[in-house]
Amino acid sequence: MPDHDDSKLITFRNAFLTGLVLLAPLVVTVWALRNIIEVVGGSVSPVFIYFLPEFLRDRPGLDLLWDIIATVIVLLLVTVLGYVSRHVFGKYLLSVGERVMLGIPGVSAVYNTVKQIVDTFGSQKRNIFSKVVLVQFPRRDAWVIGFLTTRAQGEAQQKTQQEVWTVFVPTTPNPTSGFLVFFPKNEIVELDMSVGDGMKLIISGGGVVPPWPGPAPAETGTPTSLPGS
Repeated sequence: MPDHDDSKLITFRNAFLTGLVLLAPLVVTVWALRNIIEVVGGSVSPVFIYFLPEFLRDRPGLDLLWDIIATVIVLLLVTVLGYVSRHVFGKYLLSVGERVMLGIPGVSAVYNTVKQIVDTFGSQKRNIFSKVVLVQFPRRDAWVIGFLTTRAQGEAQQKTQQEVWTVFVPTTPNPTSGFLVFFPKNEIVELDMSVGDGMKLIISGGGVVPPWPGPAPAETGTPTSLPGS
């Protein structure tokens, strides 16, 4: 058995590691902000200082303040550029930039992939997914996450003589491709997680799991057991 001194050493070590874990995000955030201010503000502040009155320009100890103000100005200009990009001129510039990116070997493949993901799961396209569901695919007892796209009646329902819903089963980690599968209604398990959480789960390959438990089944009306259980 460890003696009393060893126990104190272990307690001290555990307390130190706990404090380190708690402080790490704060330290990284401060470090990142400081570097952003030094890089952005340090580059722009000489231009900004040039327009200041001489009695402020030459005052010592205000360099950090000018860097911070210059960084804020740059961020505001970027935001204004974002608003301008909604109009024809901005769209033209984005189109030119996109052509340049697509013309660079190697970079074009990465750019295309990211663009497809953003286009597929953007706020407008994401509305086609009405619900996150669990379905057995590609075989029974193998469960995958899918997105319910429609419950509408159609030719598939008429030909199969049963109520089938359309489910998009995306691939991981690139969800821009996948399978459109018609599942019988009673083989679909509707989940409580949001479409956004379902997307994160798919793209992360299961690394980002939404918190659970969620609302009680009685509140949501979802089945309490899986089909076939």
